[in-house]
Formats: sequence, C-alpha cells, structure tokens
Amino acid sequence: MVLHEFTYIFAIGTFFALLEAYNNGANDVANAWATSVSSRSVTYRQAMVLCLIFEMTGALAVGARTASTIKNGIIPISAFHNNAGVQLLAFTCASAGAAIWVMWCTRHNAHVSSTYSLVSSIAGVGVATVGARGVQWGWNHGQGLGAIFSGLVMAPVISGCFAAIIFLLVKYVVHLRTNPVPWAVWTSPCFFLIAGTICSLSIVYKGSPKLGLANKPAWYIASVSLGTGFGLFALAAIFFVPYVHAKVVKKDYTLKLYDIYKGPLLFYRPAPPDAERARVPNYAVLQRSGEDEKDDSSSEHSVNKVHSDQDKSDIKRDDITPAAIPTTPRTLVQEEGAVALNPQEEYQLLLKKALERHHADLRKKRGPLGWAMRTLHANPMGAGSIHELHNLKTLCIRLPAYVVVAPLYGLYYDIHKAQVGVLGTPEGRRMDGVYAHATKYPNEVEYLYSFVQIITACTASFAHGANDVGNAVGVWAAMYSAWSTSTAIAAKAPVPLWQIAVTALAICIGFITYGYNIMKVMGNKITYHSPSRGSSMEMGAAITILVFSQYKLPVSTSMCITGATVGVGLCNGTFKAVNWHRVGLLFFSWIMTIPIAGLIGGCLMGITLNTPKF
Repeated sequence: MVLHEFTYIFAIGTFFALLEAYNNGANDVANAWATSVSSRSVTYRQAMVLCLIFEMTGALAVGARTASTIKNGIIPISAFHNNAGVQLLAFTCASAGAAIWVMWCTRHNAHVSSTYSLVSSIAGVGVATVGARGVQWGWNHGQGLGAIFSGLVMAPVISGCFAAIIFLLVKYVVHLRTNPVPWAVWTSPCFFLIAGTICSLSIVYKGSPKLGLANKPAWYIASVSLGTGFGLFALAAIFFVPYVHAKVVKKDYTLKLYDIYKGPLLFYRPAPPDAERARVPNYAVLQRSGEDEKDDSSSEHSVNKVHSDQDKSDIKRDDITPAAIPTTPRTLVQEEGAVALNPQEEYQLLLKKALERHHADLRKKRGPLGWAMRTLHANPMGAGSIHELHNLKTLCIRLPAYVVVAPLYGLYYDIHKAQVGVLGTPEGRRMDGVYAHATKYPNEVEYLYSFVQIITACTASFAHGANDVGNAVGVWAAMYSAWSTSTAIAAKAPVPLWQIAVTALAICIGFITYGYNIMKVMGNKITYHSPSRGSSMEMGAAITILVFSQYKLPVSTSMCITGATVGVGLCNGTFKAVNWHRVGLLFFSWIMTIPIAGLIGGCLMGITLNTPKF
C-alpha cells in the first residue's frame, strides 16, 4: 500500500536524490576525468561520451552492491520502529543535506567528496532521529561509520601506492632508457593486459546478480578475467604495436588511424623519404598562443589601467608593480583619468579577461550556442536593479539564450585555456614551481600512453559507476521502498534496476553540463600531468575503488584519484613536484564536509520531525 499522504515528501526526496546524483557527476566524476582531459589524451567531449558509456555500464553491471551500506549500515532499521513515514522523511533530509552542500561547493569551484557528504548527512539525520547512541559509529562488520570514514585515510594512501608502483614501472622500463621510444612501443601491450584484466575482474568477481556471476568458482573468475586481459594483450600486440611502430619509430606521417587494421603488414611499410620526426600531438600542459603569452607576461609584473570614459573594454597595463600599491580595500589613483586596481581586483580582472576570451571564441561559432552567446553579449543588463523596466525587457530577451547555454556551455568549454588564464596569479606561480621539478618526457612516448590512458580512464569511469552509483541510489531506493510499501524497509531490500539507471544517467548529465566548473580548477593543480603519469594515476585509483567496492565499502573517487596523483607526483623524486597547498585545501574540504553536511541534514530532520501540530 502506497503512503499517499506522504507522496509530497517522496517527490521532494526524489528531487534531492537526483540533485545529489547530478552533483556527484559535476564534482566527483569531473575530478576523475580531469586527469585524462588535462593530459590531452582525450578531449572534453570525448570524455563525455566515454563517461556516459562506462558509468552506465558499471552502474548497471555491479553498482547495486554498495547500496545497502549507505542505506542500512549507518542507521539501524530498528531505530525507525517500523515507521515508514519517519524513514521516508529521514532519507529525504539526508539527501537534501548532501545535495545542498555539494551544490554550493561545486558552484564555488570547491572540490569535495559526494560520498562523504552523503554519509555525513545520514549520520546527522540519525542523530536527530534516534540520538547519537542509535547511530552505528563503529565498524559494524564493515558497514558502520568507522569503516566508511577509515577510507578517508586508507583510500588516498592505498591509491597512491598502487599508482606510484605502476608509474615507477613505466619510468624505469621506458622513460629512463637512452632511447625510450622503442621500449614504449614494445611494452605497451602489458598495460593493455593490466587494464583489461582489472576491468573484467570488476564485472566477474562478485558480479551483477542479473548475470549470475557471483556464484561462479574461483577458477572460473580467474580464467575469464585473465582471458579477457590476455585477449586485449594479443590484440594490442597484433594491431596496436605495428601501428605505433610505423607512427613513432619510422616516423611515417602519412599513416592514418584506419590503417591499424593492416596489423603486422605495417612493419614492412616503407616510411616516406623525407620523414624526419613523428607527427604526434604536443602533450605539454600549457600551450599558449601569442596573445596569451603577451597578456600573461604583462599581467605577471604590472597592474591594469582602466580608462573610465573613452573605452572601458580596452584593458592596458601601467608600470606600477603590485608591491607599490596600497592594500586598502579599493585604491583609486586619479592619474590621467585612470583607475589603479589593488592586487585582489587585478587577480579578478585577470580571470575575467581569460573568461571573456573564451566567450569571444564561443560567439564565433555557428549553431544554437553561438547564437545564444551573441544574444547575451549584445543585450547586457543595464544600470539599476533588475526590476527596472529596461532590465525586465532585457531579461525577457536573454531568457531563451539562458535556456540554450545551460545544457550546451560545457560541451564547448576549454579547460586548457582556463588553466592558461591563471598564469601570473599566486596559483599560477605555485604551479610554475611544481612543473619545474617534473621531468618532461618525449611526445612520441606520451603518445603511446595516451591510448593506454583511454583504457585506464574508461576503467576508472566503470569503477566509479560500480561504486558511487550505489551511494547515490541507496537513499532514493530507501525512500521508494518506504513510500511504496508503507513499511520500513528490510536490511536487504533490493534496489530496482530502473533506479540505478536513472541515477547513473543523472550523474552523467551532471558531468556533461557542469563538470567544467571543477575540471578547470582541478586539472594539473596538484602535479604535472602527462599521459604516462595520468594512466598510472587512473589505474591506481581504479584498483583501489574496485577493492573497496568488492568489500561493500563506499569510497570517494575523488580521494582515490587525489591520492594517486600525489603518489605519481612524488615519483619525480622531490616533494617540490607536488602542490601541497592544493592538497591541503582538498584535505581541509574533506574534513569540513563531515560536520557541515551532517549539520545540514540533521537540522532539516530535527526541524521537520519535531514540527508542532496545530
């Protein structure tokens, strides 16, 4: 029997559950894919397509296993005294607390863990509902808060160790060789073997109940996993190795990607007589145009000079150093009709200029987004409050453009240009120091690992779908079960497949439409990225996530990829190759998530549960 009197609570809870899943994609998934996009192994749009495919596959194949931990492991079922209405309200408030906190953080470019936001919010709801004694603070057979929060330390450390081991293998087998290109070519199938084995193992070992793989014997699981890995190894040896050998060893610039089907015949293909160097992409993190270099070099040593009357959009530089400017909230220097800005205003103007250059590029495009950006640019809001008549008319003109920009803006966002835009800022200077301590490897070698990173990125995305979708769908499944049956859910209530699919789709939409807001600040902000480094980071994070998932322990993807990034950064041989300032901010945001998300969820539950009746 359906709880018709509480249908409105279920509707509100569904909204916040899907919003929490959306934020998971915009925050956690964006951080996971930032490694691949920042390394230039894939473009942002390619990452969107791959994310959609592998997040959905991971969620539908193995994603249901972690749902019971979030749903039942923190607040015991007995605490609700078989009151389905209170249980429905509890998980609604928990989802709202996590969604509100993560949305605020994503809007302000602060990276946090969606998993720990939800866990903390559930804990706060538990305290408000049954008191602190009713919450499972301990290990609770791997399902209590103690087990979950242990991942705050364990996950980054374990992930960093896995990633460092993989990258050191690449470093000593390939990078440190006198001629690393042939070594990279001939050893590349081994990394396809590792990626293929891990990805297949995640499906087969304790796999989806729908596939009936969980009850297979150990020899079957090992055979299928290794068979898949060695099958990928064989395909790489037959087709990939001859292709990249002709591409980077023979330097055949006439070779096309579709020639890969010729396999070993490419070994006998003669290279053009004028082949001097391999035609491969430039994988340098920062690639500035002449205009960017001019703007960034001038912004690093000077202050803006904004003309107040003639042309305010024409930004020029004065020869006053930031140290010479007083540190008052707003310093006005009336010289030649100009306004000198203080350092904070100079910083904001620098970021605004970078954003304006990006918008200028978007206005040149054809199609709906180009039209929308031109409409917004040609119809700026006027002076005064929004309720002024001229602003109301302008808003009516701008509204259709807003509708177009919202879903399409992320499709055309260039995070590399956004990273160039921070040069000359304190963050940019820190990154210059970090990059100076990272060895830059030949593009020919990195080109090979860009293919490997595509495999590792897809594996990481699959692992995220397998683990994090359970965290996101657990509270929604609890709401649906309590609402549709009018009884408090049992400890092992199944999660409907359609709910897993909808949640996974919401995660992907969040990444596609709003993930750029996190990617533009997370890409390359911890250490120097390249395809060989990025593939090691993603593989280390994927292994860690899958291990935690098999033991039904929710773990934050962001924590795993952050730990893996630090581990690979330390492989440069110096602590200076890691931006510890950014790492400290990340750790601080993780710690603050626990009390803030818990307070939001707990306060919502306490207020609504104890509302007086009239």
